[in-house]
Amino acid sequence: MELRGLRDEGGKFCGMIAKTESFEVRTSGRGSYEITDEVTRMVCASGLKEGIVTVFVRHTSASLVIFENADPSAREDLHQFLDRIAPDGADWHLHTMEGPDDTASHLRMTVTRTSETIPVTGGRMALGTWQGIFLLEHRRAPHRREVVVSVVGK
Repeated sequence: MELRGLRDEGGKFCGMIAKTESFEVRTSGRGSYEITDEVTRMVCASGLKEGIVTVFVRHTSASLVIFENADPSAREDLHQFLDRIAPDGADWHLHTMEGPDDTASHLRMTVTRTSETIPVTGGRMALGTWQGIFLLEHRRAPHRREVVVSVVGK
């Protein structure tokens, strides 16, 4: 069965790209870690010119956001916001098997995201001038986080 869009007007195969790779982020505990450069490297290495890149973190106590990357104080504000809406060790937390940051880390993940999808045009991610991709570590202890990057397009 032939899929529409895989051949050009002359019938020549257009060569769709679909690649998935992963990388590890070693965190030093709660905070934000910019991963834009690593994702950019993977998009460039894929040969993708037009399409999308999806970035996914495989954890329930870490997440991803696209956020301002020019002024570090913006990230400090984000950290304080998350501290206020999901404090560690609240007396109503039931899920505390791994410590007082257990429930809080999962709640912080739910108000952020585990994946981001970014358009790729002209071989580059279509991020704005001050946008970066960040992994948010919600646990206080250092962790190794796996980030999966998939590119699709041509």
